[in-house]
Amino acid sequence: MLAGKKRDFFLFCLSGAFLGMYTGLYDPIFNNYIAETFQVSEATRGGLEFFRELPGFLVVIFSGILMSLADIRIAVISLLIMSLGLFGQGYVSPTLQWAVVWMVMWSIGAHLFMPVSSSIAVSLSEPGEVGRKLGKWSAINTAASLLGYLFVWTGFRYFNIDYRMTFGIAAFAVVAAMVCLLGMRVPKVSRPGITFMFKRRYSLYYLLSLLFGARKQIFLTFGPWVLIKVFHQPVTTFALLGLAGTALGIFFKPALGAAIDRLGERTIIMGESLALVAVCLGYGFAQDIFPATLAIFVVYACFVGDSLLFACLMARTTYLNKIVEKREDLTPTLSMGLSVDHAVSMTIPFFAGLLWELVGFRYVFLVAALLALANFWAATYIRTGREQSCETSTRA
Repeated sequence: MLAGKKRDFFLFCLSGAFLGMYTGLYDPIFNNYIAETFQVSEATRGGLEFFRELPGFLVVIFSGILMSLADIRIAVISLLIMSLGLFGQGYVSPTLQWAVVWMVMWSIGAHLFMPVSSSIAVSLSEPGEVGRKLGKWSAINTAASLLGYLFVWTGFRYFNIDYRMTFGIAAFAVVAAMVCLLGMRVPKVSRPGITFMFKRRYSLYYLLSLLFGARKQIFLTFGPWVLIKVFHQPVTTFALLGLAGTALGIFFKPALGAAIDRLGERTIIMGESLALVAVCLGYGFAQDIFPATLAIFVVYACFVGDSLLFACLMARTTYLNKIVEKREDLTPTLSMGLSVDHAVSMTIPFFAGLLWELVGFRYVFLVAALLALANFWAATYIRTGREQSCETSTRA
């Protein structure tokens, strides 16, 4: 049994490596692809996030339809859909409308995979090591993305590689990850198909998910847009920043996983929130505080720092794992959290884009800083066995 679990975790990590390669190919090109191919405005760019994130809002329905299947089977289906969406973006997108169609398909697969990947990692972990296992998978995923970033940087800089080829290779990497998952043992499942799960017990998790969604989408949409529109940076810059963030992430993510197990989720999420306030101020006001030659490097540091802080999503997963009433609740609750996350992340970029056009990009990041402070406040209410015992000893 233990040997089988080790083999499955190896295959799961191998799938994570292929998905890391896809990430390193896709992430540095998407915003430049949209900006250069279709010449969209800030408000239009924000509006695209509605379609890009809508499947995340609907993931609770998609996963509910498939909930009678094992998590591994759901993951395989999601990766197949994702690969088709990537291929379509590269080869069947003559207009922005077609690009949106394929982007939505990619997004369905990507968002369907998110909760089940966390659930699979939890199922392959022993008690007390969930954070470490999530950190290890994430570190392998991050290390492999180095290959993708290197391909983009060298390909676009020296070999005239185009967006089409990059999308195609990313699609094949996702197919390879799907093949790895097909090699894993599929456990029997007894849960019925569930289309909706919302329990008061998990209210704080839903709130943390909502705040994470709002903060996340501002950074994912407008962090790169600052570099493209304000500092006029090319694809190769994003590849180099991805390389820097990836190299640091190889060490940061497993360390973060261990810190979650050691310090607890409340401490980690509160620390993340304060760090995000600093990142927001850097994005918004580096130009005003520093000379131009230095300001760009401050924004680079904010971009890399924010990419590392996204790993703190692990703390929300481990928090839910500690408070979940029964194992069968985990995947549907993760899916519900993802839908709550996307209830705001699919709409806030449009209004943030309008805010940019009306009063400037600085105010977009001031709003993001306020969201980070709200996240800090919400994190103070986290109670697990660790936090409760610490408070008891403090009172004593």
